[in-house]
Amino acid sequence: MHHNQHEADKRSGLTRREFMRDGAAGAAALAAGLGAATRASAQDNEAVKKTRGYNPDMEYRRLGKTDVWVSSLCLGGHWKRIDQMVPGILKGKGWLSADIADAGFQKNRDEVVSRCIEHGINYIDACTYPEIQAYSRALKGRRDKMYMGFSWYEHEARQADRRTAGRLIETLDEGIKVCGLDHVDFWRITCRSDGSTDENGNHIMAHTMAESEEIAKALGMAKRSGKAVHTGVSSHDRLWLAMMMEKFPGQIEAVVTPYTAKSKVLPKDGMFDAAVKHDAGMFGIKPFASNSLFKGDSSPDSPEAEEDDRLARLAIRYILCNPALTAPIPGLINAHQVDNVAQAAPERRELDLAEAEELEDAMAVAWANLPADYQWLKDWEYV
Repeated sequence: MHHNQHEADKRSGLTRREFMRDGAAGAAALAAGLGAATRASAQDNEAVKKTRGYNPDMEYRRLGKTDVWVSSLCLGGHWKRIDQMVPGILKGKGWLSADIADAGFQKNRDEVVSRCIEHGINYIDACTYPEIQAYSRALKGRRDKMYMGFSWYEHEARQADRRTAGRLIETLDEGIKVCGLDHVDFWRITCRSDGSTDENGNHIMAHTMAESEEIAKALGMAKRSGKAVHTGVSSHDRLWLAMMMEKFPGQIEAVVTPYTAKSKVLPKDGMFDAAVKHDAGMFGIKPFASNSLFKGDSSPDSPEAEEDDRLARLAIRYILCNPALTAPIPGLINAHQVDNVAQAAPERRELDLAEAEELEDAMAVAWANLPADYQWLKDWEYV
């Protein structure tokens, strides 16, 4: 908890358990008044039934102004811990060192995608060069079942020489060619992660206005040419995302941004207000805090597997209480994990007090266990 929030709670006489109790009650009321109504209206919407991979047991949410209906639980492109399923597949230290040409690797990705389709999960978010290749292969012959978010972040706006419309379109063209596609469903350019502050504590946006205009220009070009049906951006800078949604509503149809099981329910700041005002969809990455939520190692025979399954479902249910968020996008490494998180869609959405306390305690441990390169997730507790 941030220091200011802690001090405010002390002044008001709130204990931690009282704060959580009231938050759980508020979430339940909001979910009953907003989430339940949204689910009911979606159930009766004929457009929902025409979406890709429709399954009546899955909840679908409208992806902002795109009018595309996506499953309330989607598939993140990352395959962290995949070596638990395909031993020896990681050729280096990181998960991106996986040999994507390996038959065992592709078989694993195909199986996960197939199980997603069985459950009505109809969106994959791929944001690295290996991911766009692996998932393009996995969807070959069945693109009518799933939408795919597409980003080659290594050659996009995080790189200083890729912040012009021309260079960004070059990346899209090359990515489409490499993956054997003729267009992409949703090009969401991966932009600089964070802003900064000047010597007076003022926020400096992740991108200058000139760079932002070039990013929006590239997205507009891609839509007009038919290379991308829908467009958006990814960043961790909330103020920059809010500005982009406001200044370029035609190009920023959806955004991809962090949202963990510790982010507070129904946050009210510029980013979420902007998403509602400008009708932009939102996908949430890192719902499990980069696996720091879990006690086990994600292997099928882990002694902590059952408890970790329960924590995963609690996290998804908690996140889905925010109707401003279209869907969390967890990375999943086997069909069982898909089965498990898919259960969260039809389950009772609101957490009761005991569940809220259990998840809060688990996320406190997760926060303490965050690796050094994921400490930035702590900035997403109060958003």
